[in-house]
Amino acid sequence: MRTALVTGSLIVTALLPQGFPGHPPLPALLADTGGGTQLITAVAPAPGSTTGRLTWWDRRAGRWYEAGSATARFGAKGLTEGATRTQGTNTTPTGLYDLPYAFGIRRAPAGTEYDYRPVSGDSWWCQDNASAAYNRWVEPLPADCAPGEAERLVTYETQYAHALVIGFNYAEPVRGRGAGIFLHVNGRGATAGCVSVPERAMRAILRWADPRRRPHIAIGTESGTLDVTRY
Repeated sequence: MRTALVTGSLIVTALLPQGFPGHPPLPALLADTGGGTQLITAVAPAPGSTTGRLTWWDRRAGRWYEAGSATARFGAKGLTEGATRTQGTNTTPTGLYDLPYAFGIRRAPAGTEYDYRPVSGDSWWCQDNASAAYNRWVEPLPADCAPGEAERLVTYETQYAHALVIGFNYAEPVRGRGAGIFLHVNGRGATAGCVSVPERAMRAILRWADPRRRPHIAIGTESGTLDVTRY
């Protein structure tokens, strides 16, 4: 039996047993969950979809439990395979990624345990393929990163009120694959490649996420070549 509190587009569920008969929880079907005991799944109906569902999960005593979920938004051009994505295509990269740290223009929600970096007026995310700081937060903007090839984070007052960095193309950046992919608060519509959720959900995720439990995010579709379970 499932009980849920529905508030707007955010659904917070009671701890669930490992699925109903014949319907195991989604994390149990994934090829890899990152080895931790927390997981976020962001799933779209099809590659061209710009909306879907984001769910956050806990693993306890060998079983996965749904902790909450919300409507998610994806890139304006849908989703594409992360390993072959091209920068500037407005697509969300599919795959399994770590979540290096959080940041925000607004103060971290009470109870946040993640490293949370405050955004200042001189905080930028460099997306310049020619820069040594490609796909990195910089303060101030370095000379080799063109202002037109970087995001000044403070200008995205709504979206970057709260955010988590998604580790896409982050550990060893490949030039031209993409930079600045985050889980952040909804803007007016589809994203440029990030995953976004309502602010209430983003705050709930930051209160829930525990870096000691090594949370990851799995992004994909319900079926087909970008099926989330293949990652």
